[in-house]
Amino acid sequence: MNHINWKEELLDSAKFNKKQENLLKIGSKSLTDSWLIGVLYTRWKKLKRIREQPSPNYSSGFLEWTKKVDNTDKCQS
Repeated sequence: MNHINWKEELLDSAKFNKKQENLLKIGSKSLTDSWLIGVLYTRWKKLKRIREQPSPNYSSGFLEWTKKVDNTDKCQS
């Protein structure tokens, strides 16, 4: 798999303010900088039309669980 330098691609594709440009070139130094880098990464994915597959919903409610337990108890008796 080829390594894609999304930061360089994003810098070449649009104009940014100084803070955003420095973050893309140098990197983050704080938590809020990391958040902004995440926003810029999302912006790059939108420009490239990259969509991640939604994760499947494995959660189930308590009522569903109790119905399954009740059905299991009925089958065993």
